[in-house]
Amino acid sequence: MDIRVGQGFDIHRFADAPIAGRRLILGGVVFDDNRVLVGHSDADVVAHAVADALLGAAGLGDIGQHYPDTDAKWQGADSLLILADVVRKLRAEGWKIGNVDCSVVCESPAIAPHRDQMMKLLSDAAGAPVSVKGRRAEGLGAIGRSEGIVCFASAVITRSE
Repeated sequence: MDIRVGQGFDIHRFADAPIAGRRLILGGVVFDDNRVLVGHSDADVVAHAVADALLGAAGLGDIGQHYPDTDAKWQGADSLLILADVVRKLRAEGWKIGNVDCSVVCESPAIAPHRDQMMKLLSDAAGAPVSVKGRRAEGLGAIGRSEGIVCFASAVITRSE
């Protein structure tokens, strides 16, 4: 059996002003009445980090190679659909996802009240367990100054030989 581990990372900055039609989405969950993140797709840093960890584990490159911000097809795209597409790519190569673990780092919004819904949506899209933890930067650096949100993810995948 082949076992691989991948790491994913994504970061998006908060917009300086509201963007028409844009909402803050993390792990597929909409956070109303919050500042929004800037990005080509829906800027869901959690779904992006999960997708990147899976692609890396399978040796399939990174999210930017498959879903570039220069391609109009992905403008405003639902990142859970991107994640589901990544899963299809892995399965086509014979990989099975063991699990993915994420750490979302931000000063706000609070992740804990939405953690279960995020884990369900991400797990459904991945077809495997995805855990989510919320962390604060304790006022340090750009994330601590609430300039954006970052997510780190680790994925385990397996393939029978």
